[in-house]
Amino acid sequence: MAPDRKKLVIGTRGSKLALWQAEYIKGLVEGITGLPVELKIIKTTGDKILDVPLSKVGGKGLFTKELEVELMAGTVDLCVHSMKDVPTELPAGLYISATPERVDPRDALVSGAGYTLDTLPQGARVGTSSLRRIAQVRSLRPDVEIVDVRGNLDTRMRKAENGEVDVVILAAAGITRMGWAERITSYIPTDQMVSAVGQGAIGIEIREGDTLMVDVSAKLCHADTFTCVTAERVVMKKLEGGCQVPIGAYARLDGQTLVMDAIVGSVDGETILTVAMEGPADKPVELGEAVVAALLELGADAILAEIRSSTVDSLLET
Repeated sequence: MAPDRKKLVIGTRGSKLALWQAEYIKGLVEGITGLPVELKIIKTTGDKILDVPLSKVGGKGLFTKELEVELMAGTVDLCVHSMKDVPTELPAGLYISATPERVDPRDALVSGAGYTLDTLPQGARVGTSSLRRIAQVRSLRPDVEIVDVRGNLDTRMRKAENGEVDVVILAAAGITRMGWAERITSYIPTDQMVSAVGQGAIGIEIREGDTLMVDVSAKLCHADTFTCVTAERVVMKKLEGGCQVPIGAYARLDGQTLVMDAIVGSVDGETILTVAMEGPADKPVELGEAVVAALLELGADAILAEIRSSTVDSLLET
């Protein structure tokens, strides 16, 4: 590869997990291009506001917008994101060009007392800021108390380990990537709690027309992961989802068949609409659209309209 640049710059958030992901991609890019790669740490809106639930902050791109500004300005050559944080509508001229191989897509529990969802005592305090997790937890355990928990990964885990809450629910992928898998008390199967769109996957965002980055992305991309995440993101896009709504979608390949589970839930947990469908592996967009049509037929639009018209405080206190 004969690039016209002397070095490359990756835009990343500054959390420990974001830096782990950026360092991981940095090593791969250096191996592909032979160029030195620098990290540029960029603070996002989501990093600055830690005392308010994400669903209350509102807006899209809470963890990506500031990185994209630098990418569009040319001060960074690519951005590294957790795919579950990436909006489905991206700024003109930018796109997700690659996803390396996904790791564990499941949600996990961390508990100082060793609780699982089944062994949690009545009225236990469950820490999460995700409306998707809140809806599904309340459906499984309507007796528990939901406590909004923000902050970096280690901070949230310590709140459970020191008893500030009984458990926290987090993405298994991030904990595993940080080398903290032994701190996980239990994993929640995806058939019990459907994952967030893109959970466990890293996304590479680049500028359209950047031929060097296009070539690099082709070598970074894990085709099966890209297919699955593409299908999931159709669900989020068509339902206009994000941090503000409880939507989950998890796709995986079974040979040449793409299988997807998706949910839309009311935040009180009383209504969880579930769809399981499959289709050809080479038609992820069509499968995503079929899943959305099935969810709408079940009444997803009414649930989402009610959630969007409610205050977040009332949802969390339901």
